[in-house]
Amino acid sequence: MSGRLGIDFGTSNTVLALWDETRREGLPVHVPDFGHPYQYRNEPVSIIPSLIHYAPDGRRWVGEQVREKKLASSERTFSLIKRYVANRSPVNRRLDGRQISHWQAGQDFLSAVLLFAAEDLQLRNEEVALTVPVEAFEHYVDWLTGVAEAAGFPRFRLIDEPAAAALGYGAHIQPGNVYLIFDFGGGTLDVAVALIEEQEQLESGRRCRILGKAGTEIGGSSLDTWLFQEFLRQNNRQDTSDDIRRISSELLSECRAAKEQLSFHERAEVRVANPHTGAALAAEFTRNQFDDLLDRHETFAQIDRTIRRALNSARDRGYAEDHIKSVLMVGGSSLIPSVQKTVQRIFGKEKVMLERPLDAVARGAAAFVAGVDFYDHIQHDYAIRWVNPQKGDYDYRVLVKCGAHYPTQEALARMTVKATHPGQTELGIAIFEMGQRAERNNGECVELVFDPSGAARVMQVAPDEQERRSLFWVNEQSPTFLQANPPAQPGEARFAVEFGIDAYKRLIITARDLKSGQVTHRDYPVVKLT
Repeated sequence: MSGRLGIDFGTSNTVLALWDETRREGLPVHVPDFGHPYQYRNEPVSIIPSLIHYAPDGRRWVGEQVREKKLASSERTFSLIKRYVANRSPVNRRLDGRQISHWQAGQDFLSAVLLFAAEDLQLRNEEVALTVPVEAFEHYVDWLTGVAEAAGFPRFRLIDEPAAAALGYGAHIQPGNVYLIFDFGGGTLDVAVALIEEQEQLESGRRCRILGKAGTEIGGSSLDTWLFQEFLRQNNRQDTSDDIRRISSELLSECRAAKEQLSFHERAEVRVANPHTGAALAAEFTRNQFDDLLDRHETFAQIDRTIRRALNSARDRGYAEDHIKSVLMVGGSSLIPSVQKTVQRIFGKEKVMLERPLDAVARGAAAFVAGVDFYDHIQHDYAIRWVNPQKGDYDYRVLVKCGAHYPTQEALARMTVKATHPGQTELGIAIFEMGQRAERNNGECVELVFDPSGAARVMQVAPDEQERRSLFWVNEQSPTFLQANPPAQPGEARFAVEFGIDAYKRLIITARDLKSGQVTHRDYPVVKLT
């Protein structure tokens, strides 16, 4: 199986989506062991808790494995990793004689998820997209880039989370449109007013300009804590009690499940048994009680204030509330009906989009890496490989330049295909996607390598290895598609070929057999471009 993978690495949960060419959309990916299926509006979404646990025996537990083993509250478990990395936290933990930072934990977590997904989906040399928070600092982008490369994914792209959310929601996006992204996740509430940039305004590949943003330290974990406290109150217990301390981790997990259940049902029960005595504690919550609990903690007031701060910031830049095309709700806590009603009250029900709060960002990332974009242009350079007899080696001729528009009205390029050996019946064209990194490595390229003893040394990377890393042969599985009948002879110019791009972002050819004069291919799709 092949496909384009999108990854939304979140503070509390991570979601993956794979581009489905038949349905023309990104579809959630279930990662066995690491994630758990979640039903939203009769459609499954796979959620991977952003957790990693370092066991004393050297094993690592990832995502849902951590919760199943009731290790979420262990001092050997790393959570809220994204927040620590984004804030450049210097905090380390000493485990088994070594220091582990959240940066390293995040790399270990994402690498495990990426590699497991690639193996399970049988992805080979596919490009992946990773999402970047609004106005992320360069250190976070550099870290994310390093994670992808260390995991063995040299072909990757980055996309802003607001842009990915808009693509994932399938909104009819046009340059110049303004969106408000309401991201109520596990750790924080973040509101961003984002302008989709005009093509000529794009900087460093980023597609959104943030007009205003605001955030507050309230998220799904805060709501879990409040339910935890309410459970103790109803049972006349304190969190310092011995029996509560023994069941606190399981109790918090049950409170989280109750919160999720109350998004779709009127009632939810929390029941936990003491493993030593068998005595059970229980409490029932109704949706109205839950809403009252949120109100007592001024959740709705905080939502209103946070949105207003973001809107005021955008207004200072000349964009009023009326400029907002749509409000895109993302994050697990956006599932709560009373939260949705609060946002709808501010903007009107018709503007608020609620279809994909859990996986819109991952879906959008998958769509983006598959070639769906806000703009009708190609994202990469594409070239053909040919033998240069003067050099006695391969050279590359660029056919499609990054930024080329499609569909094309005239031929992009014309060339003649010659035979290379006697009696040749099958001729073809090798088409390569050209990586941007290689163009910056025209000089000497070196890398750090480690020998078996752990000693490091600097090693020069050979030019052919640089080339291999920077070029991807996109039609390697089917490079020959021109049939010569009768067979061609060495050096014979046999086919005249013209190239173009169709409305589906495919490189197409029209080929004419120079011996017979017949057109053998007309607007024949060769490869999909991105």
